[in-house]
Amino acid sequence: MAPTMRRGYVSNMSLSEPANLPALVARPPSLDPPLDWAEAREQALLDDALDLVGSAGWGEALFARATRANGLSQADAALLTPNGARDLAALLWRRHDRTALKMLDTYDLTRLKVRERIRLAVDVRIETALANEAAVRAASLYLGRPGNAPTALRLGWNTADELWRWVGDTTTDENHYTKRAILAAVLASTLAVRLARGRDSAGLHLDARIAQVMTFEKWKAKAPPPIALLYAVASSLGRLRYGPVRPDRDAPDA
Repeated sequence: MAPTMRRGYVSNMSLSEPANLPALVARPPSLDPPLDWAEAREQALLDDALDLVGSAGWGEALFARATRANGLSQADAALLTPNGARDLAALLWRRHDRTALKMLDTYDLTRLKVRERIRLAVDVRIETALANEAAVRAASLYLGRPGNAPTALRLGWNTADELWRWVGDTTTDENHYTKRAILAAVLASTLAVRLARGRDSAGLHLDARIAQVMTFEKWKAKAPPPIALLYAVASSLGRLRYGPVRPDRDAPDA
């Protein structure tokens, strides 16, 4: 079922079809509430970094050049972005999160199934990021370094959480965590395919991953609860260690 929209953006967003998104995400939307000094300077610093990333790549050299272009003192730069290029990458990621969620809020979800909502959410989030494709490529390589893994994992988790909340998920049990972990992995792999092989391949990859997730969710719904599964495993291990239980055997003395 094709998604519908309440206001005037693209009416059928898909990774397999072009979408006119760059003008919507290159800079923070002008209808945002006023930013305080720190937020305004962070966004301005990010804008300068986006202008320079083509020649500087993503790293501390980019951070230093963006800081100079922005006119920030070393003290202000250390206050706003103490982790340098890593904080810049997080600023870019969160900008894309905010812009994607604003676009998603224009869709009418009442006619969409959960799997259709998830596909739409991933489509919009990835195409939002690709409006700054050169920067996303450079930042992705940077965040892929081992020392940046905690930041990358945290950003991916937060995005998955935001998207699940937009879908309407209200789980608070173990499913809350498995859903977000799986979606974060789907987002990361689909973005990698989109950057490496293009929109059509990313769409096929995403459809295949969603089908696998739905199969897993159906199996999980039929599986015994975790405590029953743990009891069964413990019982099996006990039989391997001590042999089968003999009901007629006298209980050992205390």
